[in-house]
Amino acid sequence: MEKLTKREEALMQLFWQHGPLFVQEIVAMMPEPKPHFNTISTQVRTLEAKGYLSHEALGATHRYYAAISEADFSRQTLGSVIDRYFGRSYLGAVSALVEEEKISVEELRALIEKIENQ
Repeated sequence: MEKLTKREEALMQLFWQHGPLFVQEIVAMMPEPKPHFNTISTQVRTLEAKGYLSHEALGATHRYYAAISEADFSRQTLGSVIDRYFGRSYLGAVSALVEEEKISVEELRALIEKIENQ
């Protein structure tokens, strides 16, 4: 799937948090100064074209909903980062986390134990 801009990802967060939404509802949730309805409508249609949203027609309007779960998006994004920056090496990514002290030896042991018990 195509990458998301920060604004597109923020819109997806609304769908993941609130479920199906009309464009009018999205505009209402936005902080002041509120974006124009057409701006949000265009962004929502772009997300749909990228495969992140789908819609159901309700009369003359559409209610949009997430076509990909937040968990699937997270996995896809993590995979992309590991592919791009760690040469597709998950071990390289974990090693970098250890080197940067972002994950402790105790946490690694707990992870190994969890894997062994599955």
